[in-house]
Amino acid sequence: MSLILFKNVHVLDVRRGALLEGHAVLVEGDAIREISDKPITSASARVIDGAGRTLMPGLIDCHVHVTFSQTNLGLLAGTPNTTLAYRALPILRGMLRRGFTTVRDCGGADWALKQAVEDGMEGTVVGPRLSVSGPALSPTGGHGDFRPRSDRLLPVGCGCPRLASTRVVDGVDAVRGAVRELLQMGADHIKIMSSGGVASPTDPIDAMGYSVDETRAIVDEAGARHAMVLAHAYTPAAIRRAVECGVRSIEHGNLIDAPTAALMSERGAYAVPTLITYEALARDGARLGLGPESVAKIERVRAAGLRSLEIFKAAGVKMALGTDLLGASHPLQSEELVIRAQVQSNLEVLQSATLIGAELLGQSGQIGEATPGARADLLLVDGNPLQHLACLTGQGERIAVVMQGGQLRFNQLP
Repeated sequence: MSLILFKNVHVLDVRRGALLEGHAVLVEGDAIREISDKPITSASARVIDGAGRTLMPGLIDCHVHVTFSQTNLGLLAGTPNTTLAYRALPILRGMLRRGFTTVRDCGGADWALKQAVEDGMEGTVVGPRLSVSGPALSPTGGHGDFRPRSDRLLPVGCGCPRLASTRVVDGVDAVRGAVRELLQMGADHIKIMSSGGVASPTDPIDAMGYSVDETRAIVDEAGARHAMVLAHAYTPAAIRRAVECGVRSIEHGNLIDAPTAALMSERGAYAVPTLITYEALARDGARLGLGPESVAKIERVRAAGLRSLEIFKAAGVKMALGTDLLGASHPLQSEELVIRAQVQSNLEVLQSATLIGAELLGQSGQIGEATPGARADLLLVDGNPLQHLACLTGQGERIAVVMQGGQLRFNQLP
């Protein structure tokens, strides 16, 4: 079993918000074995001298789409899964280089891609650990229905172009069957469309998605396999319906109000805001091919973004980090940290990207913190993120080492 010893490092304790100076950390296999303020000796360990850098847990992004290589999602319709997977490889590699060692894919990535990342395919597939939903479930006309308007609506499954990241399903019995199929095919969680969205062409933002009966059926079936349901939802009405039906993770939530946030807090539901994607789409969406119907919807949700953070924070709703970036905007992933810091403290932002993300994924104590027994997902950073989140932005220029499960994925040091 391999041994790697980090010496002369300052360990970031994200639970206490403390930087433990002058420590040593011993990694054995895929886990952290020991953290000490005294020298650790090991004759067989590979030694990495941190030279006073910060050693911190790997970051967790709880809302990504690693197969979305185009900004205009309609252009991906009908693309074979193999092509989508190949195009995902540089996206995955970029995420890991930026320090994201675990991500939750919310529509697109499937069990096969997850397994390819875990296997590594002799070094050809490098990326963050994946938690996947497979295709997100959408009602007809909802956020996952990309069929064009016409005087004849092409039936689902007719062979017409469709997105591999979504599946249009209507009715209680049909959604029960769809959830069972997705879980059998390896989904870790179930994604549903509870309101309208930006990227889809025919649904207004304030449109409601699945009905109460359909949502309860989805939650019931997922719960039978101990799987979480996450809901794409913007408005208070859509969020309230989802939470009252048992949904535990609300994606985006830009138009939240205080009473609905209080309900989320009471029910223990999480929020996963994704503010960087609206900044990216507002700036470059039209240039990168986003359709005019979608461009027209951006500003309403973008303008409400920071206010939603304030409302969630005041209500005590736990917020995990999410980004939801598309196409050429994937490199902006770490900028979400800086946006969050306009409302949250640096520590709160870091906890969103570590502890809370781990909790949302059901992996508390395993990922998201540097502690003995945890998985050795570690970043060696030039700077102190508690003071300057900028040391985590960009494309990993200030991250000297990225370790994932005890493996040195990127290493700029001798």
